[in-house]
Amino acid sequence: MYHRRLSYLLTGFQKLIVVLFLIVSSENIFAQQQINVVIAGLNHDHINGILNQYNNGRVNITGIAEPDKQLQEKYKKIYHLPDSLFSTDLKKLLLQKKPQAVLGYNAAGDHLHIVEVCAPLGISVMVEKPLAANLAQAKQIEMLANKYHIKVLTNYETTWYGSYKDIYNTISEDSIGAIRRIVAHDGHQGPKEIGCSQAFLKWLTDPVLNGAGALNDFGCYGADLMTWLMHGRKPIAVTAITRQYKPDVYPKVDDDATIIVEYPGATGLIEASWNWPFSIKDLEVFGEKGYLHALDNTNIVSRMRENIKSSKQVEPLQAPLNDPISYLTAVLQHKISGTNDESSLEYNMIVMEILDAAKRSAASGKRIIL
Repeated sequence: MYHRRLSYLLTGFQKLIVVLFLIVSSENIFAQQQINVVIAGLNHDHINGILNQYNNGRVNITGIAEPDKQLQEKYKKIYHLPDSLFSTDLKKLLLQKKPQAVLGYNAAGDHLHIVEVCAPLGISVMVEKPLAANLAQAKQIEMLANKYHIKVLTNYETTWYGSYKDIYNTISEDSIGAIRRIVAHDGHQGPKEIGCSQAFLKWLTDPVLNGAGALNDFGCYGADLMTWLMHGRKPIAVTAITRQYKPDVYPKVDDDATIIVEYPGATGLIEASWNWPFSIKDLEVFGEKGYLHALDNTNIVSRMRENIKSSKQVEPLQAPLNDPISYLTAVLQHKISGTNDESSLEYNMIVMEILDAAKRSAASGKRIIL
């Protein structure tokens, strides 16, 4: 009996060891299965984040295409990058390196060019928000993605916020009832005021290369979040007001936008600005029975109809939903679909429709029916 029990305990212990080994092994396998990527463009300041990841061994960059030699030299020195990594010709670089994906860190108005080069080669693309400078460009991107069966994904900082995912899950559980209002605040003091690079400012404040000012730069966040929370439903109408509070600083584009997005049974309010006294990205959702407010990426305040208030701090998201490279890797390895979420082409086409309607509304002073 004793030996039989000992044998049983050992067997159970051995099973536990095997399970733990498999868990650790699966995590290591995921971490080791890096994809090869090429960078297109260096004139978006978010490039610093991905180059830091490269130096820390978290992403495998096999090439960087940037036509501006001065920008090449700048980032070579900052991140101690070899000359062999750089090229001025994206297509030539792709034919040499054959990456699994291209990451766009250039002007929103140049995203279409990246897709035009990548799509016929069967190479998927992830760009920094927004998808494009205007709706016409976005439609061309969509056509190419569908024709050549590639993924075109859009990266937003807020996609990786644990607090936003927690709010999404809470709403899915019907904890606050049907959504009645969504409010998204996204903005800061202004790109020049916070010290954005000259290369970034040059296109960010250009009505052609960026498509607008704060309306596109920050309005896209709220439009994306609303599309996600409304499960891809298109709004029925959009009304917008844009302002130019600092025409001496930003003479060509708006620096503040308020966008009302109408849905059947719900209203969205997008506040996008380059005029606030501090940087803010937050999200409020009012439901029939309660209210949720993500103050930042981790902190949530809730309030129910019975005036019950609470607050909590959520844990960071886990891979592959915690950062753009992990997500992109999982999509390309068919571990997740990359459809009908904040980064997907489907949802970002709706984002571009909202932004396009907002620009038309601001210019005409009219409510735009979609």
